[in-house]
Amino acid sequence: MNRFKLYFLCFLFYSFLGWVYEVLLGIFVFHLGFVNRGFLFGPYCPVYGFGALVIIFMLERFRTKSRRLTDQCLSLVVLFLLVMLITTGIELVTSYIMEAAIGEWLWDYEHYSFNFEGRIALSPSLRFSIGGIFFLYVQPVLEKGLRKLPPRVFQILFWLLFVLFMVDCMLRPFLGSNFSA
Repeated sequence: MNRFKLYFLCFLFYSFLGWVYEVLLGIFVFHLGFVNRGFLFGPYCPVYGFGALVIIFMLERFRTKSRRLTDQCLSLVVLFLLVMLITTGIELVTSYIMEAAIGEWLWDYEHYSFNFEGRIALSPSLRFSIGGIFFLYVQPVLEKGLRKLPPRVFQILFWLLFVLFMVDCMLRPFLGSNFSA
């Protein structure tokens, strides 16, 4: 099984979970009703997939295998802080990239406490850290599930999703954003 294909499917899975999170926030927290909160048209937010893979590649080896509760708690606190640093950095850099590319970024934390230029804030950073920890511990299960797929099914799934994602990425600049909030 090609590692690129495996990690691309993981990327899409985490991007989809991020999209679900954003849509649920829109419905239950911001009371906007259903809004496709993704930058692209499909049900995914690539920044979540990218962030998840960065966390997995950088921090997977730090997950504790200790049986002692004190070691596990300390390890979880350190992981939480590292994930928060990584996800906050990714969100900040993404806001600057989006501003340079399209003239704006798609979120505004100006009214949140402890924000920086409305691009990052403490509250979302804490939530993203919780999500990042979740992604880190789900990854082995996801990989195991993908590896159990019959090779033909895996290939079809990869190519179908890869083509759809690439078409979405190519059409986005010409068709405009679906985002509204």
